Amino acid sequence: MRCYAVGDIHGHLEKLKQVHDWIDRDQRQNGPATVVHLGDLVDRGPDSRGVIDYLLEGIEAGEDWVALKGNHDRMMSLYLEADPRRDSRLSAEYEWLHPRLGGWETLESYGVDPAGSTASHWLRARENVAELLVAYGADPKRPPQSLHETVKLVVPDMHKRFLRDLPLIYSTRDVAIVHAGVRPGVPLAEQVEDDLIWIRDPFHYSRADHGALIIHGHTPVEEVIHYGNRVNIDTGAAYGGPLSAVAVEGRQIWQITRRGREEILPPSR
Repeated sequence: MRCYAVGDIHGHLEKLKQVHDWIDRDQRQNGPATVVHLGDLVDRGPDSRGVIDYLLEGIEAGEDWVALKGNHDRMMSLYLEADPRRDSRLSAEYEWLHPRLGGWETLESYGVDPAGSTASHWLRARENVAELLVAYGADPKRPPQSLHETVKLVVPDMHKRFLRDLPLIYSTRDVAIVHAGVRPGVPLAEQVEDDLIWIRDPFHYSRADHGALIIHGHTPVEEVIHYGNRVNIDTGAAYGGPLSAVAVEGRQIWQITRRGREEILPPSR
């Protein structure tokens, strides 16, 4: 029961490629296994579009990769709907394009100008507007009139479907990989999306046996930490930290580094 788990990427394509190089080396030594990316593929980093392209291209080429849904992926997907929606789990003062959440950095990776608040500004800032609109499949005589219309235009349909259809959990006999965590006391099969991509305190403070070792991200820590019933592998790539990955064999965990494997042990009792 082997697999790999990759932490919160947040638009950092070069960090993702480096981690995949280390995983490829480990697979040459230990055999192939599924690579699971545990969500928050987008926002805050410089190349969210590149991250999605990279994952899609690998999956389409037959790589044994899985990408799970994180809260940032859901926020972007909701914004891309015909009528944009705000994630219900956000505090009242926030929406996806709030400066603290990183949505604007994602739009930059698709070529949207963050200095403009409207589609017309974005269009005026570029040469050969008519050709650009045709390339995106739009009528150059009827350019988009709002930022939302522009974003829907420039984000490829394949990306929209990819974000919308991301699964929430990857399980083996011994571990469950999710974005944020699980609701203590609720069987894995009955967990709900809001908890799997948003939960924090009830999960973090629980010492319960969840039936499987939970591997998660969502809440940055300085280093990969094994708590006994869960392993947090979000080491803050979004904020200048490294992107971390682990190899999983049964319930044993090794961090994958440029030096090779380093075992991550639970706290001593």
